[in-house]
Amino acid sequence: MPHLGNIIGSVLSADVVARYYRLKGNEVAFVSGSDEHGTPIEVEAVRLGIPPKQLTDQYHKLVADLFKKWGISFDNYTRTENAVHQEFVQNLFLKIYKNGYIFAEETELPYCPKCNRFLPDRFVEGRCPHCGYEGARGDQCEACGRLLEPTKLIQPYCTICHSSPIIKKTTHWYFDMPSFTRQLLEYIENNKQLPDNARNFSLNLLKEGLKPRAVTRDNKWGIPAPFPGAEDKTVYVWVEAVLGYVSATIEYFKNRGEEPKWREYWFDRNAKTLYFVGKDNIPFHTLILPSLLLASKEDYNLPWNVVSTEFLLFEGQKFSKSRRIGVWIDEALQLFPVDYWRYALLSIRPEAKDTSFTWKIFIEKVNSDLNDTLGNFIHRTLTFLNQHFNNVVPEITTLDEHDKRTLQLVRKRVEKIAQLLEESKLQAALRTAVGLSHLGNKYLNKKEPWNTIKTSPQAAANTLYVAVQIVKALATTIEPFTPFTSEAVWNLLNLPGNVHEQLWDEATKPIPPGHKINKAKPIFHKIEASEEELQAMLEKARSNPQTVSFQEFSKLDLRIGKIVKAEPIPQSKNLIKLTINIGDGQLKQAVAGIAQYYAPEQLEGKQVAVVTNLQPRRIFGVKSEVMILAAQDEKTVSILQPERPVETGSKIK
Repeated sequence: MPHLGNIIGSVLSADVVARYYRLKGNEVAFVSGSDEHGTPIEVEAVRLGIPPKQLTDQYHKLVADLFKKWGISFDNYTRTENAVHQEFVQNLFLKIYKNGYIFAEETELPYCPKCNRFLPDRFVEGRCPHCGYEGARGDQCEACGRLLEPTKLIQPYCTICHSSPIIKKTTHWYFDMPSFTRQLLEYIENNKQLPDNARNFSLNLLKEGLKPRAVTRDNKWGIPAPFPGAEDKTVYVWVEAVLGYVSATIEYFKNRGEEPKWREYWFDRNAKTLYFVGKDNIPFHTLILPSLLLASKEDYNLPWNVVSTEFLLFEGQKFSKSRRIGVWIDEALQLFPVDYWRYALLSIRPEAKDTSFTWKIFIEKVNSDLNDTLGNFIHRTLTFLNQHFNNVVPEITTLDEHDKRTLQLVRKRVEKIAQLLEESKLQAALRTAVGLSHLGNKYLNKKEPWNTIKTSPQAAANTLYVAVQIVKALATTIEPFTPFTSEAVWNLLNLPGNVHEQLWDEATKPIPPGHKINKAKPIFHKIEASEEELQAMLEKARSNPQTVSFQEFSKLDLRIGKIVKAEPIPQSKNLIKLTINIGDGQLKQAVAGIAQYYAPEQLEGKQVAVVTNLQPRRIFGVKSEVMILAAQDEKTVSILQPERPVETGSKIK
């Protein structure tokens, strides 16, 4: 399941740029897909005792649906477990093999005698030989980003049974990447679009010297290798998955009945391919994918730009589901509207260095930027038109210099937003777009139409004419960033058609006098909660998941506990601190958002259902080690209790 850091580094950033280029009138094929053949899937399936396909079916549908809710405008979000992709991968690798760039070689790999399997990639972990990071994976170090081979790990262990592997001989097929060093060097050095982090990281790897890259694995789950003698092998996921960009384009046009059109995107020199990745995925897009395309000798377009972000942290820490650090994209939508998240993430997008998401920043972005600035300007403009001009854009006389200068500034800023987006400077582009509302608020404050409507109605009319043009410019220019808000503003303006189908130039085309708008209503609402209360809301959302598998549910340690003490938490209206006996006199602490429904004295002595094996968190500054279960409807909250007294600590089955 993607978390906030995953989505800002890839699909959300890509969605902004795809939406922009559509508005500019370009033909866009925005594709991606679920990478289903990775060893993480096989590892998890082995742990759960189910087929990998069963797991990927579940996750693909879940993630695809979530991306739609996030407003990600994919033309084709596919999966690597599909016939088009498998056929393309096998055919391309067979061409590369026939071109002489793939060879077989006996090698030694970690082998787990206990599990009776070779340990590729995520099946083995250990200490990174480059930076010393504990828990480095067999394919790449999470800390330093270096590509690794499983045999290079220090003190390796099997991720399934945690036993130490032995080294065993096997035969694998390898891609001769070193043969493309010169071409890759020319490509990287001459590609002026590449951001500094992508260019420098790639040049450093080239300077160190490329090595042949394995293209087969001993996994059972994956695309069967097409090479003679490799019938028991599958294609290594990281040389297979990057080819999904091509196969997803083929599939997209095949489904439209225009299959030959895919070649326009991959062979026409006027076409450009852009990739949006986190910095840990740079080498796969700047080195591995280009070298595979070069090896096919089919003159593919190489990546025009690989827009790579640094890492997004959560409150200064790496996202970790096991340690309950961070926010996942399904949880986020249970808390606030999607455009709140899109805006906040894009406004702190880690373009130059690692950036930390905090609840404090989120509250500031929503309350100050969205509600008090953007929303306020739009609402005050449209409300004034509703109240003083009968919902109609007023007729104007000659505009004064301030009016003309303001409209000229709007045009310049719309051009600047476009320039920044084409340079992939999304954070600055968003800041400039929202800056239009700063300009609008400043303009209204200077012109004071609430006063001039009494003394010079025509002056007020001119002012509101200019202001509503700024609102229209906002409706268009924020569409790539906050598409649902853009649609809402477009509808308030009562403009024809769909905002998502407009052209960028529409931003500066004036709404004519006499046009009737709709009744204004607030677009945003302030977050009236503290940072601690937002974290408590997140924990509550986690305790009430929308869907959960049997395997996930079976991992919960549910018991009957007894509340021995209940205390209000100072300065919080919703939270109570509970001390709970979970059996054998073992006392644990819980923070529960039930103060509006229970007084502390009502809770002491009650037996309640408790989840005991959760990672401790601090909520409103108080440590919470366990979680009580409760039912909620629109009127009240009721804690879950046994029908009759049972022994404290009894398991719930």
